[in-house]
Amino acid sequence: MDSSVEEKQELLSFDSFELQQPLREAITKLGFEYCTPIQAQSLVYTLAGHDITGRAQTGTGKTAAFLISIINDQLSNPVEEKRFLAEPRALIIAPTRELAIQIATDAEKLTACCDLHTVTLVGGEDYAKQNAELDKQAVDILVATPGRLLDFVRNDNLYLGLVELLVLDEADRMLDMGFIPQVRQVVSRTPKKNCRQTLLFSATFTPEIIELADRWALDPIKVEVEPEKVAADAVDQIIYLVTTIDKYNLLYNILDEPGAEKVLVFSNRRDQVRKLADDLYRNGINCAALSGEIPQNKRIRTLDAFKSGKLRVLVATDVAGRGLHIKDVSHVVNYTLPEEPDDYVHRIGRTGRAGAVGTSISFACEEDSFLLPAIEEKLGNKLECSHPLEHLLTEAPGFVRESRFRPKGVHRKGRRPARSR
Repeated sequence: MDSSVEEKQELLSFDSFELQQPLREAITKLGFEYCTPIQAQSLVYTLAGHDITGRAQTGTGKTAAFLISIINDQLSNPVEEKRFLAEPRALIIAPTRELAIQIATDAEKLTACCDLHTVTLVGGEDYAKQNAELDKQAVDILVATPGRLLDFVRNDNLYLGLVELLVLDEADRMLDMGFIPQVRQVVSRTPKKNCRQTLLFSATFTPEIIELADRWALDPIKVEVEPEKVAADAVDQIIYLVTTIDKYNLLYNILDEPGAEKVLVFSNRRDQVRKLADDLYRNGINCAALSGEIPQNKRIRTLDAFKSGKLRVLVATDVAGRGLHIKDVSHVVNYTLPEEPDDYVHRIGRTGRAGAVGTSISFACEEDSFLLPAIEEKLGNKLECSHPLEHLLTEAPGFVRESRFRPKGVHRKGRRPARSR
């Protein structure tokens, strides 16, 4: 595709499509005027009822692309006959709870001017409450993670035989996480592919993804959006060579620097996240932890607090690396480098969004600096490494608060108590 065509697509207005008035009003209220490339390329086909396989990274607007297709279709084709409970018209399957909740939130915003009903089914929340949501009124859009969705289907609390439009979001992630067997069981409960519309989105087009698309979709049209660069131009990437023993001091001093207003700190393991968040909290920093072991209701409250600015620092595993839309993240800190280069890209993509300039700082210690070559290969460019300035290695002060995030009876050794004033 030549650049002139791409430029026209990037500037394509939502007014170019024949959208139902309530949907158009919601889009206008959200301030959306022009389509992103994935929206421009996919809506042409999906609004006409075609199946697609879309390749697009997180943050490209693909969620709005498939939601607009679903909502417009349902408003254009209202069900005249009597509807039964727990029989959704559209089904969206996402790999993680956070992504599913984000999609459902976006769906509610886009249906603000009509009476379409969205329900979310995710693990980690009360099953009975979710079942009550299904029974409250007819379900138009169902957003779910594979495991919890299969639970409802097996318990005969959900019927998928009337699904008109099926969306498989981040199919590559579901493949990596081992969810495909569960997804297969769910898809088998929906109408055959020639009786439903199927939209599959993935960040990559591997042979496995192509095979899944061919199996589940009917003659899917391939839509691809290549990012100009793997890493955003708006992200200033800094790699500090630092010893393991100095990493905490470096982190503390970075957080003490002007401009570190909203910081995501990534570590690879849950125990590391817990320990790190606890040390920062005891050092007087307003922070919280986010990992898979934390109950879902608490994770939602934590994310809301971070998004609203009540928390300045969020320490997380890669559960927060994909699919989340958090505005105004000033810094991403890789306290430990990820073992997978793709996770590095997704982590730093949490900053430098929507025209803002962000900073990514990675700690390359003696244990994980060997991971840098694979990351550089993924990025397609060399990462310059440097030693932090001396003031950034100043010893962090003593603790001023009691432990909050570590299990009772577990104490970190070797940290001094708060200095006497």
